[in-house]
Amino acid sequence: MVWLLDFFLTLLALLWLLPALVLLGECLSAVFAPPSPDVAPDLSQNLDYRVLVPAHNEALVIAQTLDSLLTQIPLPENIVVVADNCADDTAAIARSYGATVIERREPERRGKGYALDFGVRFLESQPPQVVIILDADCTLAPGALAVLAADAWRKQRPIQSLYLLEKPPEATPKTLISALAFLIKNQARPTGLAARGLPCLLTGSGMAFPWRIIQQAPLASGNLVEDIQLGLDLALAGYPPQFCPRAKVTGLLPQQEQTAANQRRRWEHGYLETLLKGVPRLLSAGLTRGNLELLALAGELSILPLSLWVLLWLGGLALSVGAWLLGASALPLALFTGAGLAVAVAVLSAWGRYGRSDIPLGLLLRTPFYILWKIPLYFAFLFNRQSQWVRTEREKNGANPPG
Repeated sequence: MVWLLDFFLTLLALLWLLPALVLLGECLSAVFAPPSPDVAPDLSQNLDYRVLVPAHNEALVIAQTLDSLLTQIPLPENIVVVADNCADDTAAIARSYGATVIERREPERRGKGYALDFGVRFLESQPPQVVIILDADCTLAPGALAVLAADAWRKQRPIQSLYLLEKPPEATPKTLISALAFLIKNQARPTGLAARGLPCLLTGSGMAFPWRIIQQAPLASGNLVEDIQLGLDLALAGYPPQFCPRAKVTGLLPQQEQTAANQRRRWEHGYLETLLKGVPRLLSAGLTRGNLELLALAGELSILPLSLWVLLWLGGLALSVGAWLLGASALPLALFTGAGLAVAVAVLSAWGRYGRSDIPLGLLLRTPFYILWKIPLYFAFLFNRQSQWVRTEREKNGANPPG
């Protein structure tokens, strides 16, 4: 019995330690990575690209997005807005800016993936060289479009921008901790992967694709985390996404607690389901093909949302302490302790590099309350899992996290 307990706890500890080491490696690589060169893209080829904007009832925010786009795109008609099952003035506002607007009405097929597929099929009559996808609630840093288009064309791979979420003017401690989590996920981790020449996951807005790649991509679905799934599908097809930190896209974290809770529920339920299905596929394909990029993506996808990781780690740590006190091996306890230290160092190093100016160190002491806030979300995944795509409610003068 003691041998079986040791074996079980050691296996469990390794399942927690390996993703923790992946996270630590990514964050440390990001900390020591040289700054991205501020080099203007070579547009001598006069690239033909379109910006595809999926929009479902985005009248509150789409004008701000179009204002941002029109400072960087030569012709407003090269912005293609997919007014997807809209019941507001989204289409009229977009047309007033001179954008090309196509309307889709299929209430039984909801989701960003369906809207993207509709937009790509529209572009087939006159295909561009590059398609850039931008959510309807985002703004672009100067030059971002040109950088994305040039990178996608030159590398012939999907390109993910640096997609960040700014904290609202009156941010609560919970919002600031959420902002740090997004910094780690969307900046530190892909920066660390890129520093080692490895691909990243697609994180949502600000994605660029060569036409031949996006045309064949499986887009039409109601997947809760359609962008991540798209990146996995393309990687398995031989086109792993690459991170481009020189192109920055920003949104705004939601200010209303219910909006934030609904968004997190959708995203984390979708992520966990994609993790359970995607990691075995990536590992199998990576080992069969001897492909390091697929194995790296399997490691990246295996990292649980940090709140859930900490909750389960605490349970495993408690079990290993109890078993050790009853005479079992100290190895599981050592492995769980090492996993905890690895995650702590990863978070602190990422905070020091990217979040120190906006997020006080003392605020991290309130992280346990943030984790408690998310416990019902994880129970819901087991007993009342969200399976249908639901758009995050927009807040005036602000945007929201991916999707």
